[in-house]
Amino acid sequence: MMSWIAFTVIAGVILTAALQVVQSEDLVRTVFWLALTLIGTASLFVHLDAEFLAAVQVLLYTGGVITLMLFGIMLTRRGAGVRIEHGSKDKPKALACGIALFGAIVYSIYSDKQTANAQISDMAGTEELGQLVLGDLVLPFELLSLLLLAAMVGAIALARKVDP
Repeated sequence: MMSWIAFTVIAGVILTAALQVVQSEDLVRTVFWLALTLIGTASLFVHLDAEFLAAVQVLLYTGGVITLMLFGIMLTRRGAGVRIEHGSKDKPKALACGIALFGAIVYSIYSDKQTANAQISDMAGTEELGQLVLGDLVLPFELLSLLLLAAMVGAIALARKVDP
């Protein structure tokens, strides 16, 4: 029973923060709401006994991506003082798209025989995941780090003032 209560609280935090991400009018606050959403997802991983995924979630997404987004916003300052307006006519369309996406995800999960019959023993442990990431997938892992570095250099180059 306590497990369901904890899940409900975590899911409520994630959903509330995700709604604030799309409804916030300030870009910096939007990024902070996104950070709360990602931390909520990490706490959901902890609740599901996937501590390794929670650590990866916090380090890569909450730590890395949110920091890059804040650097991009603060260094470019293109949106300083600009408010993001949300049209009320787009809300029904967004709700319909969200419901359709949710339905597609639920359908794909329950229609796959492998997902329905999955056992906890079928999942790889932390050591196997580490061997996979630093063994077979080391090239995509390093290319991702170069992509993030290029994004940071690009943000700094855009933010630099050019004096004529």
